[in-house]
Formats: sequence, C-alpha cells, structure tokens
Amino acid sequence: MNIVVQKFGGTSVASLERMQQVMKKVLAARAHGNKLVVVLSAMSGETNKLIALANQFSEEPDPAELDVLVTTGEQISVALFAMLLKDAGVKARSLLGYQVPIETDSDFCRARIVNIDTDRIRAMLEEYDVLVMAGFQGCDCHGRITTLGRGGSDTSGVAIAAALKADTCEIYTDVDGVYTTDPNICSQARKLSRVTYDEMLEMASMGAKVLQIRSVEFAKKYNVPVHVRSTFSDEPGTMVIQEDKSMEAVLVSGIAYDKDQARVTVYDVIDQPGVAAAIFGPLAEDGILVDMIIQNTSREGRTDMTFTIPRADLKKTMRILEGTKVQIGAKDIQYDTGVCKVSVIGVGMRNHSGVAAKAFAALSKENVNILMISTSEIKITCLIEEKYMALAVHTLHEAFELGKNGTNAC
Repeated sequence: MNIVVQKFGGTSVASLERMQQVMKKVLAARAHGNKLVVVLSAMSGETNKLIALANQFSEEPDPAELDVLVTTGEQISVALFAMLLKDAGVKARSLLGYQVPIETDSDFCRARIVNIDTDRIRAMLEEYDVLVMAGFQGCDCHGRITTLGRGGSDTSGVAIAAALKADTCEIYTDVDGVYTTDPNICSQARKLSRVTYDEMLEMASMGAKVLQIRSVEFAKKYNVPVHVRSTFSDEPGTMVIQEDKSMEAVLVSGIAYDKDQARVTVYDVIDQPGVAAAIFGPLAEDGILVDMIIQNTSREGRTDMTFTIPRADLKKTMRILEGTKVQIGAKDIQYDTGVCKVSVIGVGMRNHSGVAAKAFAALSKENVNILMISTSEIKITCLIEEKYMALAVHTLHEAFELGKNGTNAC
C-alpha cells in the first residue's frame, strides 16, 4: 500500500473555492494509485475567533476547556472536505484526533504526541481511499481532548507520516517553498530547492512561519522527507531532508528574523551560586523560553543579568521576577520591547570560519548596533533595535550573496 500524507493549512481551506483547489491535489495523488491521509487545519481565522469568544466568557479560560472549544475549527474543515470528496465519488471519511486515536500527554494547549494507532489507520485505508484527518488535536490517557499548540497541524501531518512510514509527506501552504529570507522584506530572496532539517529547525525557532518547529523535530527524528509547496501552484517547492556533502558546501542558506522579542535586565543581583537558578528556574517552570543570556562582569559582589524572551510572555515574566526580587537581591528590573533578532543560518558554517566576522562587519558598515550575540554550530544571532530589522536582513542577505545560486563564501 502506497501512502501519501498531505497537510493543508488554514488559508488553503478558507472557502469552498479553495477546498475545491485542495481536492484537485488530492485527486491527482489518488490517480497515481496512492492511499491518502489528508490533514486539515481550521479555516483561516477560525481559531482566533474561537479564542476571542473564550476570552469574552472567561478572563483566564481553562486550558482543557479551551482545547475542547478550539478543536471544533478542524472538525468543521474535515467534515466539509469529506462531503466534497464523497460527492466526487471518492471513498472517504473524516476522522478527529480522539477517533484515531492520536494519544498525547495532558499538557493542554501545547500537548505532545505520545502514540498514534497506526493499525487502526491502516485498517481504515483498506476500506477508504482518503482519510480526512483533523490536524492540531489528540486526546490524553483520560480521553480528554488536547491540542498541540499553534501550527500543530504541521506536527500532526509529519507525525502521521512518520508513524505510517508514508512514501511522501507534503505540507501545502500559501507560500511555494522555503526562501533564503522573507520575500516580503527582501525582494532578492530566492526559493531553496532543498534545506536540511537542522537549518529548518533554526529558521522555525527564529519565527519563520513556513513550518512549525515541532513538525521539523519529528521529521528529523524519524527521517521523514517533507515537501513544502503551494496549494495554488503545481510548481515544485522545497524539500526538507537530511544534509549531504553538497549541502555542506553552501556556507549560508538563509537569513531569518524574529520580532516577537523582549529584552529583560535584572540589575544589581547578588553574584553568588544559585542566583541564576533562582531567576531562570521559575521562568522555566512556567513554560517561558529564555534564549540569549548575558551576565555582566561582577563588581563588589554584585552583577546584572540580561536575557531575551518572547514578547507575549513579558507580563508573566515581570510578575515572576517581581516575586523573586527580594530573594535575589535585585535593585531594579527593566525591559525593552523595541528589539528583534536577526540570524545567519547554514550547515556549511560547521566547517568554515569567518562567517561571524563577515556578518558583524556588514552590520557595522550600515551602523546597525549589536546589543547581544548568541551562536550555535549553524547559526549566528544578533539582537538589534527593531527599527533596523529590514536594513539588517537586506544587508546580511547581500553580504552573503544569497540572491545568487551556488556556493557563497567569506
């Protein structure tokens, strides 16, 4: 049995006309003798409407009940699309997360997949040509509905492809692939034919909305080739795959940015063991992701601690820090939301030096001041003032000649 998994995002199923376009993709794959699992998101804007409705009824909606509410968006999508397929003479049925079941932990609103009953899916594929499955959702061991967090339908699609050992996992969206940077920011951005899992992970962590980061983690762990392509075009997109020797020859693959950032500084804390744990421990317990961290040079037993967090978590972060202020001996806590991160990404950086120097020199030439720096094997990230974001992206894209095909060099 040849199995193809296709995932379609919210813009792809936003109307009858767009669902008819999706059906053409499904029927084309079916015509090649494939059985299909089609994973759908809620119609564009539907999840936001449901969250807004929840906030009208409750100041702090219960996460478990919020999951019950928002999963109705995907339920609408799969039911309507299954109707279209059946009217076209296709043997199809819709499936919700708990009907598979897609088993998750009980971390409501951001659950993680524990197991997928592939025997049940394979048995249903013997009877049906197309299973239309609700993305983004599952159920815990107590039978309660859960969701996988924003962009979770990508994770659903890749996880199902991995569990079924599908021949192909196609992620359809409103863009036609992965670009060297955001084409809305830089007109010279170029579509990549291939990108590695690690590069895609770094791009996703920087806020690139092409693929949800957990879907890339799944793809890498289970070696699932993912084809990112447009619902509204027949052009080939970008393959997300394991790296090979030819991919290592490309020094830098892309420039990514993230505007959803805030910089927090805790001033004049006691410089002794345990203070860092007292600051970052409670933040971790509350699920706040801390990225860049700088501890200033100690002075007379005191120091400052600066770090970045997602802007959406700022209010929660400040509340937590105010609660630990006395314990850590802090004299003041300040924040800045007018910052963003810009990153240079490429697996070729593992084997080449000089990337950081070239990036810093290019930014310096344009008088873009770097506030903080962090690095990994394949990424260099600079925190800068947000007003310089577009300039920095353009500058770095040009410095590494990413608008041209072929290998870039220092």
